[in-house]
Formats: sequence, structure tokens, C-alpha cells
Amino acid sequence: MSDPHDISALPYRIAVLCYLYDEAGRLLLLHRKKEPNTHMYSPIGGKLEAAIGESPHECALREIREESELALAPSEIKLCGIVSEKAYQGRHHWLIFLFEVTRPIRHGEIRRTQFEEGTLEWHEVAKVADLPIPSTDREVMWPNVQKHRGGFVMAHIDCREEPMRWTIDESWLKR
Repeated sequence: MSDPHDISALPYRIAVLCYLYDEAGRLLLLHRKKEPNTHMYSPIGGKLEAAIGESPHECALREIREESELALAPSEIKLCGIVSEKAYQGRHHWLIFLFEVTRPIRHGEIRRTQFEEGTLEWHEVAKVADLPIPSTDREVMWPNVQKHRGGFVMAHIDCREEPMRWTIDESWLKR
């Protein structure tokens, strides 16, 4: 009998998504050239380096630095949500830690906008839902990140069936 606590053999991935806003409230998004979600938009982010024991906060800071060349202090990011996805695209389960940068980012701080994964672009928050973004982002993550800005949300998305099912497991709004 296998150990139900051993995730090494499961199709399980741990990742971060990082929400950076400028002084005008626009969101920095990556127009992706690579999988997953080729040709779609997503916040800066990537997979946690679990083999070296990287924490979600370390991963968020590393991904922001790698993708935008912006070096932030640990105090400049805040965990704003956790999303678990069951059977995303029928291949993997995901545990995604959502972070928001706690201060506006000046455009000049972003030292590059193009790299092998795609192009970084600033977008009006009101128009993000009109962009090509994954359905899990459109229906669950994006509206809840905006609703809980400055607060916290935890959601679970079950992608095994169409339409996907999802629940909000924890929610608190900024006072």
C-alpha cells in the first residue's frame, strides 16, 4: 500500500503568481510564449524549487527578479491567496500561492520586458478579464484577487469536469 502523504509520485506542482501594480493601478502581465498557457496572459510567476526547499516567499521574490529584473525586499510582498487546482488541463494538480507587491511599481524599475517566456505588459485592471487568460484565472483567481486586494482568499478549483467546480474555502477582506 502506498503512502498517501508521499507526493513525489503524484502529478502535483507547487507554484506562485505575483501581482504587481503601477502607480496608475495597472497590472503587470506576461504575454506567454511557452507552456503552460501559450499565447495567454498571466501574472509573473512560476514553479517552486521544491528540491532545494525553496519557500513560497523565496519563490515569489526569485520569479519577480528572474522575469522582470526587479529585486524586492521580503517586506515588499504579501501572501494574498492560495488556490488548489485539481486536474488542471487533465495533467496536474496545482497548489498556487498568490502574492501581491505592497507598493506601486514604477515602470522604470522593470529593466526588461522581453525574454524567452514572453513579453511583460501593463494592463488596465478593468480590461484584464477581456484578455486571453485561462478559464481558472478568469472565473476564480482574477475576480477574487481583485475582491480581496489587501486581504486574503483561499479557493479550490476542480477541473475534472466541464464546467469546472470551485469553492472559496477562506476569505477575508481588507478593513
